[in-house]
Amino acid sequence: MIQEKEYVRRRAILASCMKKNSLTILFSAKFQTRSNDTEYPYRQNSNFYYLTGFKEDNATLVIIKKKKSFKSFLFVQKKDKTLELWTGKRVGEKKAKKLFDVDDVFVSDKYNEKLLEYIKESQNIYFDFSMRDERVDNLRVQAKSLSSHKNLAYIIGKQRLIKSDTEVSLIKQALLITQEAHHYAMSNANTLEKESHLQASIEYIFKKNGAYSDAYTSIVACGNAANTLHYISNDKKLIENKLILIDAGCEYEYYASDITRTIPVSGIFTPAQKELYSMVLDVQEKIIRMIKSGVLRTTLQAESEMLLCKGMLKLGILKGDLKKLLKRDAHKKYYPHGIGHWMGIDVHDESPYKTKKGKEIPLKEGMVMTIEPGIYCAINDKNIPPEYRGIGIRIEDNILVTKDGYENLSKGIAKNIGEIESLSS
Repeated sequence: MIQEKEYVRRRAILASCMKKNSLTILFSAKFQTRSNDTEYPYRQNSNFYYLTGFKEDNATLVIIKKKKSFKSFLFVQKKDKTLELWTGKRVGEKKAKKLFDVDDVFVSDKYNEKLLEYIKESQNIYFDFSMRDERVDNLRVQAKSLSSHKNLAYIIGKQRLIKSDTEVSLIKQALLITQEAHHYAMSNANTLEKESHLQASIEYIFKKNGAYSDAYTSIVACGNAANTLHYISNDKKLIENKLILIDAGCEYEYYASDITRTIPVSGIFTPAQKELYSMVLDVQEKIIRMIKSGVLRTTLQAESEMLLCKGMLKLGILKGDLKKLLKRDAHKKYYPHGIGHWMGIDVHDESPYKTKKGKEIPLKEGMVMTIEPGIYCAINDKNIPPEYRGIGIRIEDNILVTKDGYENLSKGIAKNIGEIESLSS
């Protein structure tokens, strides 16, 4: 669990990035409508949670910076017995003052009154430009008199790039749960009938182990379905001698895992499947070994494209000269996505890849990213050898950049052919 002192430290770092006589306003997430009179399970706005650890809706964080010092204020939903009868107990103003190390706590009903006071004492305002609701619209109107508006999302996103030891430990815990789920899939896929049955088994293991949410909608794609990158129907039959691409990870205490494994339904890879799988795995392992401070993500991307293109030439999926194929992006027909992305509170962490001046941000100790090369051979592609048609393979791990290089946080999840086949037997 993250201690309150870490949230205090995060707010202090944010305040150090603010101009003097500035005001930061950050709103909690709202409940999202699922259908008439029903809502999706509530999840706090990631940036709001990152700075407060507060999990309730109808809340606002305010940070006021004068010259060098700053103060933090939290606005929370007031206690209401009737409302709590329907939606559960609230922390309330009094308890929040004991739990959260801010300068003061108010009920949310006082926010509008206090905002006018805060604006009068400030010259600049920071808020999340990406939030689309009436609270932000009203804030823009109220803050028209201030000399500058700054995008809070970019500043917090940059801060979130570097993970603390506690954050890494939460990601590791999420990965231990995800490991159990993927190993179950490897051991039991041949006993189940449909993709949805496998998905249900995976997500049961998440919840059983205290990860009450998946980090994203699970992909369980058998056969040619794996060639749809964001396939989430998960409603087809599991077919003997086909591969299943499983992209599934849990969220534990707001921290994500993001793992893809591609496994045989029957437990044994066919010769053609082995050839494609071995090629992708070899590329993934070579890219992971390149990771260290100072390396650019675009360098990893270019190297993965070159290696996969080379492998496709060897297998007869592509034909011609390597340099010419790369120049005209011929390989992107079979490898159309990036090598990886930032990961943390969000499965795709809302952190920048470039500075405001457009310069790429290099890898640095404490960053966590995915490495996920793949190859996707559509069933109707007559330009490739028939034995590869209808096969989609992606292998994905979660990598921490360390002082001396990297740590594969998901190394415990089987991915070598021998390991996968032994779990299936």
